[in-house]
Amino acid sequence: MNLKAKFLMGAATVCTMALGSAATAGTLEDVKERGHLLCGTSEGVAGFSAPNDEGVWVGFDVDACRAVAAAIFGDPNKIEFISLNSKDRFTALQSGEVDLLPRSTTFTLTRDASLGLDFAAINYYDGQGIMVRADLGLTKASELDGVTVCLRTGSTTELNLADYFSANNMSFQSVVFDKSDEIRKAYEAGRCDVMSGDRSQLAVRRSQLPDPSAHIVLDEVISKEPLAVAVRQGDDAWGDVVRWSFNVMVLAEESGITQANVDEVLATTNTPAVKRLLGSEGEFGAYLGLPADWGYQVVKHVGNYGESFERNLGKETAIGLDRGLNALWSDGGVMYVPPAN
Repeated sequence: MNLKAKFLMGAATVCTMALGSAATAGTLEDVKERGHLLCGTSEGVAGFSAPNDEGVWVGFDVDACRAVAAAIFGDPNKIEFISLNSKDRFTALQSGEVDLLPRSTTFTLTRDASLGLDFAAINYYDGQGIMVRADLGLTKASELDGVTVCLRTGSTTELNLADYFSANNMSFQSVVFDKSDEIRKAYEAGRCDVMSGDRSQLAVRRSQLPDPSAHIVLDEVISKEPLAVAVRQGDDAWGDVVRWSFNVMVLAEESGITQANVDEVLATTNTPAVKRLLGSEGEFGAYLGLPADWGYQVVKHVGNYGESFERNLGKETAIGLDRGLNALWSDGGVMYVPPAN
């Protein structure tokens, strides 16, 4: 059985499980009654979702959950974080173990149409890349015929590599692992020639190596990887809450609203769109089943999209990513959300 057939068979198996545990409307009510959000996170990926030195979960994906908690409760800390590996993440969402999954998960047709999931918001536009040791002298992906590659199981990475190598008449051998740390350690120990994954993840892993300068990420991007926040299919109202909790962060950045100035903006603005966004005018909260000031609460407690990006992933962090495609559409990127009107 070829790799693509195995990939689709695995998707079909999860789909069958999903049909037996389809979401019923009322997730927002369940969350309110429970008093906190159940957020599915990674097992620890610096910058995206990982416990800090005090054991508090922080990161770019964590902020997606914090935004939802702030919108519902006015408190970004009313969350239980549940660490999930790549293989178990979809089953955990389908079964109700978590309410949402902001876990660096690529939005694909197979996942969208066959796994009982909906992708509420793309929060990071990424692409798959390849990292090699600088001393190998490799400069482009076309030089990789016959290499051994460290990969993560249960991800789109292996299928993308198979497609790329096949299209370029090359071969590779894969060494797969369940956890991100296992991949990095295996690569560091020389068990594979190269490492492949989302370019953002490669930046994280490179920063954790003893000498990051001894490793390079090749320029080629071999796939599109729109990373999105997933919810269970069957509860559109909950999907709206998750989607707009993210959208308000982007809209706030577009409007120049930050954690530091949101109170001043709320008190002084004469702009109708901003008043609606922050809840001093209109009925957006009622439409979503949220308090009137839900948008204000998100910005006040979590910040706008750019603040979350720079705090967790930006140039001043160890990961050191630039905005790239994730810049606002008005700044040459593709980060664009519907208007709040």
